[in-house]
Amino acid sequence: MTAKRLAIVLVVAVTATALAQETFAVIAAGAQAKKLAGDFKFTEGPAADAQGDVYFTDIPTNRILKWSVADGTLSTFLENSGGANGLYFDKDGNLLAAQGGDRRLVSISPKGEITVLADKYEGKRFNSPNDLWIDPNGGVYFTDPRYGSRDGMEIDGEHVYYLTPDRKKMIRVVSDMVRPNGVIGTPNGRRLYVADEGGKKTWSYRINGDGTLADKQPFDQGSDGLTIDARGNVYLTGKGITVYSRRGEKVAEIAVPESPANLTFGGPDNRSLFITARTSLYSIATDVRGARTPIRPGDRQGNREGRQRSRGR
Repeated sequence: MTAKRLAIVLVVAVTATALAQETFAVIAAGAQAKKLAGDFKFTEGPAADAQGDVYFTDIPTNRILKWSVADGTLSTFLENSGGANGLYFDKDGNLLAAQGGDRRLVSISPKGEITVLADKYEGKRFNSPNDLWIDPNGGVYFTDPRYGSRDGMEIDGEHVYYLTPDRKKMIRVVSDMVRPNGVIGTPNGRRLYVADEGGKKTWSYRINGDGTLADKQPFDQGSDGLTIDARGNVYLTGKGITVYSRRGEKVAEIAVPESPANLTFGGPDNRSLFITARTSLYSIATDVRGARTPIRPGDRQGNREGRQRSRGR
């Protein structure tokens, strides 16, 4: 073998090893899912605030709960949550909620004051807003499926919408899914992932400057909830948690005692994965930080690791 060919082989080998180390180092060595709280009816929609505390919903009991990571205590943030499902914090500390019961998207201030952001599309009430993601500009993507009874549906199907940052325009960005559910985007705001739970597939899109979507690509299995880490790995829920690289390669599987519905990163260092799984809330330590999306106060330039590693799919 010539010296040139040997050099090429060595470069390829080193690159492959580096990629393997990058993608497989997801969960901290020896870490297992730890149950933090239980005896709920059906947990969903976890979201971490700027301190890393995690808020989540117990849909049947109509509550939004808060898990304090500092002292390991559980409290109720909001009663009568409007059937809230997915949650997400904006850069000002307001908690946005997809209220499936009240069929609307709302913003909840730290004091619990509720502002309705959207409840209709072209004069027709939404089905049951399910999950949401806020892009770096402050625009909101959210899914609008309908589970259970079809009574009272006013819209012709189950779609995905984008509320512009100025809150003045509502755009239907996906109209060809069976039942869209989880949604998450990359820290740089360039790519959006949407789980079509009804179609048993998750899709990847390029985000255009006006918030519309293009370049639809199959990502892999269907999912309920989604999250993303600072390397661009995407986490899907099913019987357990499956992790895919930004290139769509399966890189890890995470076992959870109960079937997970949704998940998010949180904790003071953003290195814990919090999982809502049916009747319980779990966490597991990770070797990678969660992606900081949207940009938080005091972090205007975004997460360096996320910006560098989240390009592509």
